[in-house]
Amino acid sequence: MKEYYSYDREQLLNNGPKLPLFCEKDNETVFRNMARQMVDEICANNKKGQKTVMICPVGPVGQYPYFVEMVNEQKISLKNVWFINMDEYLDDDRKWVPKEHPLSFRGFMDRSVYTKISPELVMPEEQRVFPDPDDLERIPRLIEELGGVDIAFGGIGINGHVAFNEADPSLTPEEFCAQKTRVLAITPETRTANAIGDLSGALEDMPRYCVTIGIYEIFRARKIRLGCFRNWHRAVVRRAAYGEECADFPVTLLRKHHDITLSFTEYVARTQD
Repeated sequence: MKEYYSYDREQLLNNGPKLPLFCEKDNETVFRNMARQMVDEICANNKKGQKTVMICPVGPVGQYPYFVEMVNEQKISLKNVWFINMDEYLDDDRKWVPKEHPLSFRGFMDRSVYTKISPELVMPEEQRVFPDPDDLERIPRLIEELGGVDIAFGGIGINGHVAFNEADPSLTPEEFCAQKTRVLAITPETRTANAIGDLSGALEDMPRYCVTIGIYEIFRARKIRLGCFRNWHRAVVRRAAYGEECADFPVTLLRKHHDITLSFTEYVARTQD
């Protein structure tokens, strides 16, 4: 077993992690801070009369209720904001699952974010973007047209994936980082972890395919903010902070970014309950 997996809280934070770490009190604090970062980015750009371009996840999702609340209460206009969602599940024909599917990320964003924001504040539908399996070039092209991504938010999967950039030990770090938006099969590890978290363990009902933006697009965001809060994130955070840089744990490939942070809870910082 790797030594870093046994690091206690103080060792985790102070033994020379390979990216900036922030330990927060609890899930609420992590998610409130993430929502505040979203709002701060938008408000700063609105003040300058500039657009805001964000890469956004559906997992974690705990930030969105706070974000919606802040936007509505402070009457923050999103009219010049672009949300580029990281990924979406596909059916066996490699098409988007319907919005009505309980796991659809498009459906989640409609139900829990866009329809909860006051109509006079919410961004137009064309600025709510998902990677499309039928037009894989759209996301890289759109990001270039918009002048780049201001900030990318995300979590980390059990095998180190960010978005659905699944671990692939056959690739060099350089080859992995060159991958852009694409369709791929979801690994058994990710399907199992997601089935436990989202479908009470109904593995047979988990989609087998997805479309995802690449590490290429994420790495080129001007800021990257990651958050972890689940029990199995204890190992994930430690490997992300101290493990070898490799395509077998893709989040390690983001550590060279000039402005990246990883936030997690006191629960995750502990080695045991």
